Amino acid sequence: MNPTPVLRQLSPAEAGLIADQLGALLIDAIAGGASVTFLPGLTPTRATAYWRDVARTAASDGRATGGRAIITALDHDGLCGFVQVIPTGFENQLHRAEIAKLMVHSQARRHGLGASLLNAAEAAARTMNKTLLTLDTAKGDDAERLYARLDWQRAGEIPDFALAPSGELATTVLFWKRLG
Repeated sequence: MNPTPVLRQLSPAEAGLIADQLGALLIDAIAGGASVTFLPGLTPTRATAYWRDVARTAASDGRATGGRAIITALDHDGLCGFVQVIPTGFENQLHRAEIAKLMVHSQARRHGLGASLLNAAEAAARTMNKTLLTLDTAKGDDAERLYARLDWQRAGEIPDFALAPSGELATTVLFWKRLG
């Protein structure tokens, strides 16, 4: 078993430097059945390009309008987890942010890393003066159980929201959490 991963918030430049590792993590998540924007068959080149684009638009401290907090988890094998906090940027929603792309490498699952990443994301959102977080996940996913266990409130479901990695239309579950 790997030692406890180290969580770290990255600057956009740092995220850009590890775009290939982030791409490999994304591909691993998809192979494991995660519903994270892309479908099976995502190439390393395309995955890396996606993360380079994310890095270009991210703000290093997550405070700028439209900026993101980028949080990674590293163990002795390298990158093993990731999550983003994305502020809405809308004038009437400056108090709110979205949690996106919570991913844990298949070799690092079932050791509490998902919960640690989510807790770190919540802490980052607090430093960004956010008081409300939202997220969505595929119904029946391991992530759905994680969010419920960590006191996220279920807001409802949207049927046929996105294609699952299997190619079938999947229901998404919306969650929210007020930060105290």
